[in-house]
Amino acid sequence: MTTVADILAVLHRMAPPELAESWDSIGLQIGDPAAEVQQILVALDPLESVITEACSRNADLLVTHHPLLFKPLSVIDLSTPLGRMIRQASIHRLAVCCAHTNLDKAVGGTNDCLVRMLGLEHLQVMVDPEMEQRFKVVVFVPETHENAFLDAVLTTGAGRIGSYRGCSFRVRGKGTFEPLDSARPFVGAIGQRNEVDEVRIEIVVESTHLTDLLSVMRAHHPYETMAYDVYPLRSEASGAGMGRVGRLPLEMTLENFARWVRDRIQLKGVHVVGDPQMAVRRVAVCTGSGSSLVRRFLRSDADVFVSGDLHYHDARDAEQAGKGLIDIGHFASEHLVVSDLARRLGEALADRGIRVDACTIEEDPFRWMSAGPA
Repeated sequence: MTTVADILAVLHRMAPPELAESWDSIGLQIGDPAAEVQQILVALDPLESVITEACSRNADLLVTHHPLLFKPLSVIDLSTPLGRMIRQASIHRLAVCCAHTNLDKAVGGTNDCLVRMLGLEHLQVMVDPEMEQRFKVVVFVPETHENAFLDAVLTTGAGRIGSYRGCSFRVRGKGTFEPLDSARPFVGAIGQRNEVDEVRIEIVVESTHLTDLLSVMRAHHPYETMAYDVYPLRSEASGAGMGRVGRLPLEMTLENFARWVRDRIQLKGVHVVGDPQMAVRRVAVCTGSGSSLVRRFLRSDADVFVSGDLHYHDARDAEQAGKGLIDIGHFASEHLVVSDLARRLGEALADRGIRVDACTIEEDPFRWMSAGPA
């Protein structure tokens, strides 16, 4: 028997949970992890119509990109759309789970689907969390305070490596120091060189937890002056992260590239910013809402940025920088992943006899309307 938990394990190998943003809501949203799964439906949004579609298909699990439950609930009102969806899923024993920003960043996720569709080559990650947001902190602690100190610093979220937490390295040695007349040493005599049995503790921390870690270290370290080092870490590119930058096989104008994007994704139109005749060879992309990466795009060597939910001031900044923007919309940039994820899950679960389908009823909430008679 294959359970919801088994499917989640497969999904998490494709989109590791540690890639998700701290504010995100991912994984199982509704359902019993031990429930049996024989049929899965994959969709972009957990809409009421999608829940109904999943139930009508007798699906056991609905996998979506966007979360159904994004913020904690204080009440479940069954008269609201969300309440009706929770009620319907519960009655039909439909489990609902999602892979959101972890799927955006993952190798083979939403961004990689888009660059494949656009035919980009020689890909790089715009924002690699492993390469830009981690530090190694080294601190020297007397042996008498080793365990209490380590217990305290691990409460800050430091020591997380991949799927493991509480990671550290320790080695013992001799610390030497000579307190000056103005010092108030924890141990040792002023004016003399002293030796203390100490432990060197190394721990990895994300940039978002670094300030908290240093504050806790100072609060729990017994010395008047704590000796420590902070090293920025850079690892080999993991291929995972937010956004991608790639190269077109052939250079083309922005006008022709915009048509290429429109036709490849089968859109009625796109919003374009920039000189129509500017040369385009390097392309940056970000699925979903890409406005937060515009500053990074403008600092990069990419000529044009393809994304969704771009803002007016993003357009003005791109104009001033002599670069281009192509807004294809949030839905179009991410809906590509639905059929791809359904295919990948189907292949991964083929030997278990589980059916995986892509939802075909979803439509972009925005539509193009031609100007008609006044």
